[in-house]
Amino acid sequence: MSEEMHSSAPGMDQIGAAEPMPGLIAENLGTPIQLSNVELDGFAVEAARPGETIKIWTRLSITSDEPSFHKMAGGLARTIQHYSALAGTPIDLQCAATVLLIIKRDKSAELWVDTAAVAVKVLAKRDFDAGSPVLESDIVDIAEMAFPCVKFEKEDKVVVLFRQDWRFGLFFDFNPGREFSEVAMNRSLGALLRNLKYRHIFDTIDNQQVVASLTGAGWFPFAEIITSEFPAIAEACEAKFNLTDVEAKVLASFDQARLDRMFKRWLSRPALASREAVLRSAMRSFVADDPIAVMKTVLTEIEGVLREAYQAIHGTGAKIETLLEFAVASAERKAGSPSSLLLPASFAKYLRDRPFAHFDPSVGLAHASSRHAVGHGMAAPATYTKVGALQVLLTLDQLAFAL
Repeated sequence: MSEEMHSSAPGMDQIGAAEPMPGLIAENLGTPIQLSNVELDGFAVEAARPGETIKIWTRLSITSDEPSFHKMAGGLARTIQHYSALAGTPIDLQCAATVLLIIKRDKSAELWVDTAAVAVKVLAKRDFDAGSPVLESDIVDIAEMAFPCVKFEKEDKVVVLFRQDWRFGLFFDFNPGREFSEVAMNRSLGALLRNLKYRHIFDTIDNQQVVASLTGAGWFPFAEIITSEFPAIAEACEAKFNLTDVEAKVLASFDQARLDRMFKRWLSRPALASREAVLRSAMRSFVADDPIAVMKTVLTEIEGVLREAYQAIHGTGAKIETLLEFAVASAERKAGSPSSLLLPASFAKYLRDRPFAHFDPSVGLAHASSRHAVGHGMAAPATYTKVGALQVLLTLDQLAFAL
């Protein structure tokens, strides 16, 4: 739950409307219901008697998973229905998918009920032409949710209530400082939508037993598979099933076209593009079913990629822990949030536990997922597998998204 209580003018991001999205082809489905004399300034944080000081929420992002949501959403629905009835346009919000209320300074208001066009800004895996369809499997992360064809003004108060599957999100900004930020709203709505739509992924990451099983098998919610193959892998780990069948399906899904798209993405990142010849050799080895060549090549390049990206910004080298912190910060900056589906902090832990896992050569042969074991020639031959080769390719690909 993201919240802001009213004590002074709330701190906002830069004021102004979001920039028009490239190739935007949209329009509203209708016009808003016009309301008048709408008085709504916030929601009470706590109970109080007459004459007592009370704290109120003036800006908040909350999902229906929070106990306080239902009281606020119920009160909001009754308030909206009251004002719409006074306006001669009674409505029932029970079946509404998206409700947008904009209260103007003169207390008039626009009520959009499933009629305002909605645009979602996503981080995608591949290139798109304007107007082309976007599939669930094409999405890596959700950055923003916006109403591109609705005009907002600096002094507006805004409330948004929307449904995603069987759950709901509520955002409001009663704007006591009279400096409404559409950019800040879009980001807050994007975070709500991400939370609602991909709650199952965040729940998986919060389940330490499942994470341990995933990591032990070499898996992570890699960006390339997070909205496609990963849920099946996670479900199998949670059920403690053998992963052989699901892993076979994942391997089969990586055809030449998909590998080519991944490689194209790598070449768009300077720290990877400088290694084109080396990484192209690894891709050829993967297609040729030579996991040993893939893992020996890629695992020894990951640290170099991190170092080159770090040095390009800071002008100097760094120890591996600093490089991992840099990868986290870079992913957070790129996604605009530490809670993005790039899962930067969790990925850093995965890197520590797998590619950069502690290695003691005196113990004997280790798993080929460790760059130290591979680099020292101390990886057990049986651990060089096609699945392991795909996992190191996806690890490198995750860095391409993060850097």
